[in-house]
Amino acid sequence: MNRTIQRGDLFWVHLDPVVGSEIAKTRPCVILSSNEINRRRNTVVIVPLTTTPEAVRFPLLVAVPSAGTSSKARTEQVRNVDKSRLQGQIGGVSDADMDAISRGVARVLGLS
Repeated sequence: MNRTIQRGDLFWVHLDPVVGSEIAKTRPCVILSSNEINRRRNTVVIVPLTTTPEAVRFPLLVAVPSAGTSSKARTEQVRNVDKSRLQGQIGGVSDADMDAISRGVARVLGLS
């Protein structure tokens, strides 16, 4: 992949195959890793999005209105994927949404 990948970009990501309760299928995901890591590595850290009707439950489900009115980040499903899983860029999320996702991930990982 030769395109520049930036933190906060929104890509379709092919997540299969999965095991157990991992989030599956091809779905929109937000790039979480830093721009330096994105430039230097063949992998990126992503947070999958869902449109589940389940209510927002911070820190596990974080509203991401800039990705669509019913979009929520599944912060407990953060994972590292090879760039070959990125199927196409579909935009990016707002700075405010990226901050909320980052806070949710930090809480899930016990970093805050």
